[in-house]
Amino acid sequence: MALSDVKNILLIHSYHRGYKWSDDISKVFEKKYENGANTSLTTVYMDTKKIATPTYFDRLFDLYDEQFKGRRFDLVVAADNNALEFVIRYHEHLFKDLPVVFLGINNFDESMIYENNMRQYTTGVAENVDIAKNIDLILNIHKNCKKIVIINDKSKTGYALRRDIFKVLPQYEKKVNFEYIDDISIENLKTKITHLPKNTIILWVLLFKDKTGKKFTYKESLRQVRSISKVPIYGLWDFYLGKGIVGGLLTSATSQANEASKMIDKIMSGQKPWRIPILKKSPNEYIFDYKELKKYKIKIPNEIKKYKIINKPFSFYAKYKQLVWTTLGIFSLVIFILILLVLNIVKRRKSEKALKNQLRFIRVLIDTIPNPMNYKDINGRYIGCNKAFASLLNCKTEDIIGKTVYDFFDAKWAKEQNEKDNELIKHKGTDNFEKTLHFPDGRARIVSYSKTAYDNIDGNLGGIVSIMDDITQRNQQKEFIIQQSKLAEMGEMIASVAHQWNEPLVELSAILQDMEFSYKQDELSEKVMGDFVKESMIQIQYMSKTLRDFRNFLKPSTKKASFCAKKALDEVLEIVGKQIFYAHINLKVTCKQEEVIVYGFKNEFKQVVLNIINNAKNKLIETKTGKNIDINIEPLVDSVRIKISDDGEIIPEDVIGLIFDPYFSTNKNGTGLGLYMAKVMIEDKMNGKISAYNYINKVVFNIVVPSKELKESAI
Repeated sequence: MALSDVKNILLIHSYHRGYKWSDDISKVFEKKYENGANTSLTTVYMDTKKIATPTYFDRLFDLYDEQFKGRRFDLVVAADNNALEFVIRYHEHLFKDLPVVFLGINNFDESMIYENNMRQYTTGVAENVDIAKNIDLILNIHKNCKKIVIINDKSKTGYALRRDIFKVLPQYEKKVNFEYIDDISIENLKTKITHLPKNTIILWVLLFKDKTGKKFTYKESLRQVRSISKVPIYGLWDFYLGKGIVGGLLTSATSQANEASKMIDKIMSGQKPWRIPILKKSPNEYIFDYKELKKYKIKIPNEIKKYKIINKPFSFYAKYKQLVWTTLGIFSLVIFILILLVLNIVKRRKSEKALKNQLRFIRVLIDTIPNPMNYKDINGRYIGCNKAFASLLNCKTEDIIGKTVYDFFDAKWAKEQNEKDNELIKHKGTDNFEKTLHFPDGRARIVSYSKTAYDNIDGNLGGIVSIMDDITQRNQQKEFIIQQSKLAEMGEMIASVAHQWNEPLVELSAILQDMEFSYKQDELSEKVMGDFVKESMIQIQYMSKTLRDFRNFLKPSTKKASFCAKKALDEVLEIVGKQIFYAHINLKVTCKQEEVIVYGFKNEFKQVVLNIINNAKNKLIETKTGKNIDINIEPLVDSVRIKISDDGEIIPEDVIGLIFDPYFSTNKNGTGLGLYMAKVMIEDKMNGKISAYNYINKVVFNIVVPSKELKESAI
């Protein structure tokens, strides 16, 4: 590494070597920077605890000017107030353009940096003691404390702290009494301390010089007081720890130095000092002396979660706590694993037995299900089935396993099913559909399929489960019920045909009488005879058309096709129109378009409309509460809506939801099949929708059917 790559740091202490506060700061910086791979540390001491006159500072400037001549520094660290004031005062001459990091500054006033245009170069950590939290700590630990004696001196720092102390004391005047001492000789102080009652606590601030001018090191004055004190002594600085104080929320030189070193690292990595916020709140820590805690039987409050303790006696467990717990943990884990393995072996044997029983039960359960079912892997190979499926294929179960649908069905049908399965696997979904199966032996069955993709226990797709339901007979029964429903309508139809034939029969009777009369009068010429025949044929053709419409109604539609809704309705009215007319019922048809196309089964559609019209007609005749039937045909986007309403009595609300159920009828002579089959034909066969509701004094049947062939009807 080139010499120019090494960062040179200058640490200026306000005090002297051997002063614990300064030594603790140096320890942090020496450990981190003195032997660093790319840093070098130079430390100087101003010794201002002993002398701090203006002349002394001027001579220090001359000394440092000579001492640092020809040396290059990259950063200056100022420890405590005198060092910072010195660096600010002589920055232009000794440390031009160098960044400055300060720490340990009491009563920090940011204006001293701004007034000297130093903020662009400077950042650091302020030092402040927390008087209030230390008093709170004392009162929390010593519930019976009646008095707190505060010991301070009249040094520059002591005066600054005196101001802070007297700002805080008023808030505690109702909780505890205070005695503030800062103007007393050490001998008188010791005498006073000797006579303090038990419920008194000492808060030690500073005592570097007493009233007589006698000077002390930081530990000498405390040691003398501690030797004769019968009450606990709390402090504000960590350098008093081990010298007689119990502890407290202490201002720590180590914490100050650690925070300052973080700022130094940022500056050395290229960050500007003015961009680094000044830490105005001192990083104080709760620290206690084990010996003092034990002497006064003091227990640290539970409210204090984070703290340090010094002078604890050696304890293998305390020192190697992690090792002890790690060893115990490993030992316990080994024992636990051994026990677990034994239990696992026992449990596994029980589980294997239970699993075998469960598999046997599932096998019996699956084989008991009458519906054919099978399950395939993701490649379409059968990996299991029940007896019903094997019976359907006229095979043994073992002959099916490992084979595919291509081995049992027509190639075209098998390919279609395989593509459906692949799509199902891709989307991990379900599929329900009906299909006609054609077996190699010539059998044909209508089967309803329910297929679902399933996952293995590891989350990967396992394959497809398929359950089949042979609905051939059910469909045949449904068709039978449809025809049965048509036959149930035959009474109404025959009555309608009778009405239709009544007039033509009267006309034919009159024509025959006229023919006889003309013959007797010798007026039956060829022309007259031709007129008689023509008129007769008109009536006979009308009667023949009526029979043809009746026959077409009874014949089921075999294939879906497009037809005109209006025309289909007209054909229904050809059959029942006269009957409605003679019942004095007004039937009105509204259709704004001549061609309104419906896609489905024409005859079944006509049967549904006829059933609803007949029901309305019979109700109007029976109740005599209305005389109107309105039919509205309305084309929609992909469908057609037919509304049939009558102004007879409404259907009770507790009944209207049941009228489409099979064998449910409000008419004591009704079969309960008409509206049920209407629902089957509209919804199941034509993919439409039929519903009924009351509107004011009317019952409205709402039918919506597709207008064209759709894969999935949007109705």
